[in-house]
Amino acid sequence: MSHGVHAVQHEVEHQLEHEEHGRGKARMERNNKKIALLISVIALLLAISETLGKSAQTEAISLNIKASDNWNFFQAKTVRQTTLRTAAEAMAIEIAARPDEAFKAAMTKQVEAWRATVARYESDPKEKDGRKELRAQAEQYEHERDRYLARYHNYEFASAVYQIGIVLVSAAVITGMIALVYGAVGLGIVGLAFTGLALSAPNLPHDVLHWFTQLSSAGGAH
Repeated sequence: MSHGVHAVQHEVEHQLEHEEHGRGKARMERNNKKIALLISVIALLLAISETLGKSAQTEAISLNIKASDNWNFFQAKTVRQTTLRTAAEAMAIEIAARPDEAFKAAMTKQVEAWRATVARYESDPKEKDGRKELRAQAEQYEHERDRYLARYHNYEFASAVYQIGIVLVSAAVITGMIALVYGAVGLGIVGLAFTGLALSAPNLPHDVLHWFTQLSSAGGAH
């Protein structure tokens, strides 16, 4: 009788161990599927971040070229303006020293034409290629360039964080440490924050850092 009970008990324990092993295996498979899905999501975010970063970098380079071209035009207009202004002043002195009225009238007309050209070189709202307009356009290009560069840097930070997150998840598969998965999720959230900043407020990290720097400097001065 006791032998039969012992056999039944052994069979029950074996069945329970088998079921527990099956549940453990199923749980492991579910966890692996979740980890694989997490890796896929982070890899997708990484691809998006790198694509947007490359686009922002290309746009920043293009805007830098436009700003440089405008500054070159600005310098060329400055040289021409200075040359004509000097010529007009020299001619005005010569006119004052000449007694010939016919010569004075002709040269005065020329001086007025030169001075009108000098004024047009300074500002030409119609053609938008005066020094004033060229400067404003160049500074606008530089402002937009700096904004795209700030976006690019935020995307680069996001990409780096995503890559570290993928490494942590991969390590979790090997070691079975769930803490690494949570760390990867946290890094994914940080990466999303940098991506969001790149889209909406790319200069915010730089502004915050500049504010802390000024605050530290002020504290050190006291």
